[in-house]
Amino acid sequence: MALIEGIQDPDDRPPQRFSWRVRVVIGMLLAVAVGTVWITNNWLAQRFTDTTRNRAELRLALYTGNIMSELQRNSVVPLLLARDPSLIEALKTGDYSITSQRLITLQSEIGAASILLLDGRGRVVAATDRNRLEENLSNSPPFVEAQRAKDTVFTSTKRDSGGYEFTFSRSILDNKKPVGVIVVEVDLMKFERAWAGFADAVAVVNTAGKIILSTEPSWRGLTMKQALEVRDAPSAIERAIKATADWAQFPPDAYVHGEGVMRNEAKIPFRGWKLISFTRYDSIRERVNAFLALEIMGFAILLALTFYLLSRKAWSRSVLFQQESAELRLLNARLQREIAEREKVQKDLAVAEQTLAQSSKLAALGEMSAAVSHELNQPLAAMKTYLAGARLLLQRKRSDEALSSFQRIDDLIERMGAITRQLKSYARKGGEAFEPVDMKVSVSAALSMMEPQLKHKAVKITRTLPRQPVMVMADRVRLEQVIINLLRNALDAIKDAQEPQIDILLSVGETATLTVRDNGHGISDLENLFEPFYTTKRPGEGVGLGLAISSGIVNDLGGRLTARNAEGGGAVFEVQLPILNKDAEAAE
Repeated sequence: MALIEGIQDPDDRPPQRFSWRVRVVIGMLLAVAVGTVWITNNWLAQRFTDTTRNRAELRLALYTGNIMSELQRNSVVPLLLARDPSLIEALKTGDYSITSQRLITLQSEIGAASILLLDGRGRVVAATDRNRLEENLSNSPPFVEAQRAKDTVFTSTKRDSGGYEFTFSRSILDNKKPVGVIVVEVDLMKFERAWAGFADAVAVVNTAGKIILSTEPSWRGLTMKQALEVRDAPSAIERAIKATADWAQFPPDAYVHGEGVMRNEAKIPFRGWKLISFTRYDSIRERVNAFLALEIMGFAILLALTFYLLSRKAWSRSVLFQQESAELRLLNARLQREIAEREKVQKDLAVAEQTLAQSSKLAALGEMSAAVSHELNQPLAAMKTYLAGARLLLQRKRSDEALSSFQRIDDLIERMGAITRQLKSYARKGGEAFEPVDMKVSVSAALSMMEPQLKHKAVKITRTLPRQPVMVMADRVRLEQVIINLLRNALDAIKDAQEPQIDILLSVGETATLTVRDNGHGISDLENLFEPFYTTKRPGEGVGLGLAISSGIVNDLGGRLTARNAEGGGAVFEVQLPILNKDAEAAE
């Protein structure tokens, strides 16, 4: 502002004309500036493009190594399991009572996605996912190809949901006769989630030219040409406008989402697969523009100096220009100080953000440790009850009923393992395996697990459930965990009631609503009810994480957990989840 105020208004000056020498010098300076900026732009754009391409190629080499490592690690598993004497003996005798548990143990040691054991007819007789038992896979490619080949075979099958299933399978021989097939599923979909944060689009193409893995879900099953045509390139007018705004951009290799991108490709040494990545030019353009801005600024300063030196009245106004130069130097020094201060503030902010992130991690680990202790108390108590019952049954020589108790203990052990796996996700979002779940079945399973406590406290349970299934998209174990937490809270609330009663109501409307009501003392502080470590229990009886965990689980499932006091006394908890209708189920 000082510089502007110190310059005389052009309207008050007499008209001035530059001599032809001054005009030639200014013209030459402008020509040199334009040529230098043009050459610098092309050179820097080429250099930064090559750097970005090299980095993309290095990432592709890393991704290729990760895929090959995963495939090679899982390809050895069928060969080892096909020679396992226990699996061969189980296929011969038809006794699969402990086979699934053995496969689950092997899965945790090997790290495979899932393992299936098929008999000679293609029926699943043992699996790490018990929901797939008795499934008929006689016509599936892994079973058919393994029966035909003597070695381990690899198959990739497209799922109805749009993704691909990758398996290694091998025939199990007994005296050179096939008695079954071992199938090991490979989880390559996890790489898609890892790639999404480092490039705009990444895809794996098989020998047939079909995309089998991609960070763009709509590309799976298409050829690369078809995938790039899913969204048209910009029109001629849009390209002209973009060329005007970014006149030095190199021609793009392809268009993704209407944006020009750089394409890089690498071969995967496995069945002729290729890995293709697409990277936008935004970062290149920003870096080039930063250099060009400095260069243009330098030429602008040079041009200003030229006007200063060649102006007819420059000498007569030298004093004024010296004052203005002094003001500019002071302003420059002030700007430099401000820049230095802002850089210091930015560094301090970065340190503070790192400290806050570390504190958040430590807090999450603390909550998770306490949550593990809290959530395992119920299964441990149930196991103790079942062991006591089994001991009495064995003393009375009622071994069949005792075996039933032992089976329940085995189920509880599996549930404890599932709970510990699920509690790892309490401090982060995402990663859950959702599936269609019948809430009626989840309510029955939760009541079955709580059966010893309900009988011990002589609680009257009333259930009102619809006849038809109430299907929602959820994680079955975590949904049961929420129901059990609500039942435990209800039990704690009615322990002093004369006639303890819990009402369970499952209704279907716009949402699936599960209501748990008790006739206890009610809720005194509704505002802080779902906060971690908030509890009204005495020390040693609880740490206040049950409702906080339940609320987080319901939010992850797309629903909400609410609480209120009933009019006649007691507390009412409601779990509302979106209903899985037929259209949504078909889409899934």
